[in-house]
Amino acid sequence: MLSDPARTHVIAPNLKRRLSGVTTSIIQLIPVQNRIGQQIAVFGPGLPDTLPRLRLRDLPRLWRKPQGRKLRIWHARRNVEMLMGLVLRDVLRMPVKLVFTSASQRVHTAWTRFLIARMDGVIATSHKTSSYLTVPHRVSLHGINAERFSPAADRNEVRSALSLPRAQKLAGCFGRIRHQKGTDVFVDAMIRLLPSRPGWSAIVAGRATASHGNYLAELKARVAAADLADRILFVGEHTNINEWYRALDLFVAPQRWEGFGLTPLEAQASGVPVVATDVGAFEEIIAQGADETGLVVPKDDLDALSAAAAAFMDDDPRRSAAAERARPFVLANFTIESEAERLSATYEEVWRKFDA
Repeated sequence: MLSDPARTHVIAPNLKRRLSGVTTSIIQLIPVQNRIGQQIAVFGPGLPDTLPRLRLRDLPRLWRKPQGRKLRIWHARRNVEMLMGLVLRDVLRMPVKLVFTSASQRVHTAWTRFLIARMDGVIATSHKTSSYLTVPHRVSLHGINAERFSPAADRNEVRSALSLPRAQKLAGCFGRIRHQKGTDVFVDAMIRLLPSRPGWSAIVAGRATASHGNYLAELKARVAAADLADRILFVGEHTNINEWYRALDLFVAPQRWEGFGLTPLEAQASGVPVVATDVGAFEEIIAQGADETGLVVPKDDLDALSAAAAAFMDDDPRRSAAAERARPFVLANFTIESEAERLSATYEEVWRKFDA
């Protein structure tokens, strides 16, 4: 879907072909942002044709001011996109201002700090990310589509449709299968827990790329050696992952590293309590304490992860109470609509400063 540059007020570049969390965020956000009144288009490869987009040949038209504004906003999410924005603004002198969203949770390189210091607005995706920024910025946590991720009316019917055991409670771990994602920690926890809990099984949903094929094969071998191949199921990658969440009683996010991490939000929106490691934004998106929706444990700690999972697996009232609180918690704090509104507030702040 081509966008009219004259009517485009915000440009969201995606200068990376491979699908990533950043790309997924753009794909989900743009329709919502346009629905709430932002005139925004994407630029670059790797995005569906259904999104309003600008082509390379459209860029010269950015020298003209957009209708209703004196300047556009270029919303970058990667270094290369910040660099291109600087070229548009400072070299080609186009009427654009630059906004950058940072998800990094490490000390930035000198090059990245150089780029960030030249932005007109900066957003951190979590308070942990915020701690690594040295420039003024806003914090805006990601949100999810709570209509797509919602609880099952009948969990047994969902399980039947997915060819999963109806009589078993299910713990799940979803996402790419690789060491960084901690899939092995989940598998080892289930190998430890399931033999003494005959009413539970586990599923691993996700894809292992060719470079991680041996890792997946090793995990399957561990499961077979434990004689649990019929109770720890590797179900592959699915486009209807929202249906798989609805089949679960417990979700586990065992990552060793994560930029933000949406899976705990997707699970909670589906009415599923979560056990997660203390990486990404997990500590900020899971309620703990009196109103718990899950538990957060140290990363790479099999004992802690196993104990937290067991705490929910062995306590039906506690698990049910956390499940009841999970979706309202997400709706109150982490919908994609609320994220779009926060981004709009950042854009408006930049426009008030420079578009007067």
